[in-house]
Amino acid sequence: MAEGLTNYFLGDEWEAVSAGTEPVGYVHPLVGVVMTELGIDMSGHVSKTAVQFRHTPLDLVITVCDDAAENCPVWLGPGKRHHISFPDPAKATGSDEEKTAVFRQVRDAIQKQVLAYLNLRC
Repeated sequence: MAEGLTNYFLGDEWEAVSAGTEPVGYVHPLVGVVMTELGIDMSGHVSKTAVQFRHTPLDLVITVCDDAAENCPVWLGPGKRHHISFPDPAKATGSDEEKTAVFRQVRDAIQKQVLAYLNLRC
């Protein structure tokens, strides 16, 4: 979600890529649902591994889940590292509506906090 939000709202200043410590190869279907609500199409996105970007010249690496912060406490590639913690919405339980609500909450928190941080760095 952070990649899609950053590229959609701040694409003139930033180019975001997203990767994880244990990617599953697809983007969770509820990500597509809640991002489409903002007009952001995630249909062509797939999950990627952070190792793919180890030698990519990055200005900034923002980790957004605690698993990444714990498993990658030191980013060995180029770029400054910053952590902003969000719960993993894929771990949400309950009805479909309750799960979707959690994805919306995380999406909105990422939009507010990550984009604000990036705006300070422009």
